[in-house]
Amino acid sequence: MKKIHEFKDKKVLVLGLGKSGTSAAKILHELGAQVTVNDAADMSAPELEALGIKVVTGSHPIELIEEAELLVKNPGIRYDNVIVERAQTRQIPIYTDIELAYLISEAPMIALTGTNGKTTTTTLVAQILNESGHLARLAGNIGFPASSVASEAKADETVVIETSSFQLMGTVRFHPHIAVITNIYSTHLDYHGSQENYEAAKWNIQKNMTAMDFLILNFNQEKMRQDYAKKTNATVVPISTEQVVNGAYLQDGKLYFKGEFIIDKVDLSLPGDHNVENALLAIATTKLSGAKNEAIKHVLSTFKGVRHRLQFMGVAQGRLAYNDTEATNILATKKALTGFDHSKLWVFVGGLDRGNEFDELEDSLNDIKGLIISGETTNKFVALAEKMNIPYHVTENVVTGLNEIFYQTEIGDTLLLSPACASWDQYKNAEQRGDLFIEAFEKLKEN
Repeated sequence: MKKIHEFKDKKVLVLGLGKSGTSAAKILHELGAQVTVNDAADMSAPELEALGIKVVTGSHPIELIEEAELLVKNPGIRYDNVIVERAQTRQIPIYTDIELAYLISEAPMIALTGTNGKTTTTTLVAQILNESGHLARLAGNIGFPASSVASEAKADETVVIETSSFQLMGTVRFHPHIAVITNIYSTHLDYHGSQENYEAAKWNIQKNMTAMDFLILNFNQEKMRQDYAKKTNATVVPISTEQVVNGAYLQDGKLYFKGEFIIDKVDLSLPGDHNVENALLAIATTKLSGAKNEAIKHVLSTFKGVRHRLQFMGVAQGRLAYNDTEATNILATKKALTGFDHSKLWVFVGGLDRGNEFDELEDSLNDIKGLIISGETTNKFVALAEKMNIPYHVTENVVTGLNEIFYQTEIGDTLLLSPACASWDQYKNAEQRGDLFIEAFEKLKEN
């Protein structure tokens, strides 16, 4: 960790006692800051208090920000929070943990963002670099606090960091050497207020980059080609499955980087057109980082997926299963459905009713073997199934559905949990839904 002095004796308020907040507080304390940590939840933090860090929980007392010179906030805390608004009024700098991570990191950074695919691509990049002998550490929105990982990384390593729009709003000097934007769609508008604000937050990933840095963009999206590529100072490296570009691309069923063959599409281990894009993004990123072709091919052909994101769960009594519980919107499910033989596919759908209809799924559900439907959106999916003449089974939840439908399926069939809905009608979160699905399938393996 760089022993920087800019925080020495500075009064810093850390807002949020999650993983990132706890990590940031300890690092700032070590760098000589006068740290106070605040969380609205009534909780204790004996580890921080043992270091002499002031901890205030149970509310957000406005006086905490009056003496602060810097606010480091949890990315999930909105900018209309009373303390954050007061910090803005007083023109106090507001950081998230990725800014602190950048300032203390001895290791160079590769940063990835986007609406979909960023977790899979981030994981692929780190695995390929490690397979090539380049030491890479995963960090950021993928579950490892960025500041904690950056504090441990050495100069000869690489921090591969997944960044969210929430984190990127707090960037000031954050400056990765390679940045990736997987794609941009409409989401998180409740947090950002508008699509324009959401995109502006994502675009912060490149704001300090120069021509010596690389920005990898998905040229399948017109906005990337016609807008983003023309307004950055970074050197743009495109990827595309639709045309030959001066970067990574798909041509005649083969994946290339700048004319160099890397791998056949049929050898990719993850199904779906979106995973071809993810593979191309990973190829471009790792080739620019000096990865070996053998390492790239090995990882892309053996990678089993990120847990809960089109995760291959294995085979039980001749039936294959995939856990895509993180497909909490229609677009994610549409993408997942591109990767399977519909004549052998059973799809588990349904969940929280956010008021939308599911007609957009019609083309993607053509010719599937059946739907297993549960959750608040049951009536909507039943109506869709009947309209399309798709066989369906209504059940209480994904576990009962798996147990009830399993022996109606045939050897060679695929069971896919890709709900197109959030999980909060029945579960704590999407991960819990996926964990229960995995557990139920594991029991079927034993029979």
